[in-house]
Amino acid sequence: MPATYRAILHGNHLEWRGEEPEKLPADREVEVFVTILDTPDSPSGTRARGAAMAAALEKIAAAGGPKGFGDPAEWQRETRRERALPGREP
Repeated sequence: MPATYRAILHGNHLEWRGEEPEKLPADREVEVFVTILDTPDSPSGTRARGAAMAAALEKIAAAGGPKGFGDPAEWQRETRRERALPGREP
């Protein structure tokens, strides 16, 4: 799995947060993936995530809560029965 590092993008410059990647020679190209998130410390970003979490919890509650999804122990038994185990035929 590729390493992941946190940073803030200022124009075309990355300001690293926490652990930084090892320094690379200037002539070496490195491919990166950038995901744009809400402003790092923005209250609106926090509120939006909170609202999404509240909506997800409301859906779970509307379905009858965790018990509305069945017996967790029975689900686990069924899941284990369906997978092949080393040294055993399915």
